[in-house]
Amino acid sequence: MDAVEKSLLEGAECSEILHTIAACRGAIDALMAEVIEGHIRFHLVDPDHHPTSERAQAAQELIDVIKMYMR
Repeated sequence: MDAVEKSLLEGAECSEILHTIAACRGAIDALMAEVIEGHIRFHLVDPDHHPTSERAQAAQELIDVIKMYMR
């Protein structure tokens, strides 16, 4: 985010600013996916503990969907 602000303040080319924003967005999305996955595993149900249970399978499906969506 600092790089975006710096680029804006320095009057960088629009394409450079857009590339920086896209990189930030990708990093933020990846971090969000990791935090959500951790929340599911630690506070709801850890699909690794009982992988055959319905709750575990549902949790894993949710984790997979979130990871695909946040790409």
